Amino acid sequence: MKGIDYIQDWENWRTGFHFYTTVEVRFSEVDPFNHLNNTIPFVYFEDARIQLFKELGFMQEWNRPNTKTIPVVADLQCNYLKQVLFDETLKIFVKIAYFGTTSIDLHYLAENSEGNPVLVGRGRIVHIDKHQGAPEKWTASMIDRMKNMQK
Repeated sequence: MKGIDYIQDWENWRTGFHFYTTVEVRFSEVDPFNHLNNTIPFVYFEDARIQLFKELGFMQEWNRPNTKTIPVVADLQCNYLKQVLFDETLKIFVKIAYFGTTSIDLHYLAENSEGNPVLVGRGRIVHIDKHQGAPEKWTASMIDRMKNMQK
């Protein structure tokens, strides 16, 4: 896609998405012109990310009382492709584009009910020790689950 540096080949990039959640654009999420407020896609991305982490079993681990690690968002970006209006239903796709020893890059794609892309995005999530604030390596089990999700 022209001008979006994290998408080299649109068709290949698009086929890598399998996991998604749906959202319906609420009245409170639009501006006086009936357009989706520019901050709301980040809420949609967060919801898709949390659902993905639940599917992977990460949220259950991170929410245990004695857990040592948590995820933090290091950066997040959104590219707006088409107008989104009140009462539209969107599919918010998320995929693990890359994972390293302590972080992952997630990519996002939002499609309207006609299957047209309306938003794309990416973000880096860092796995940290919640007491020290330092990056923490993914466990072997987490890496295996992420590899299986990429298939």
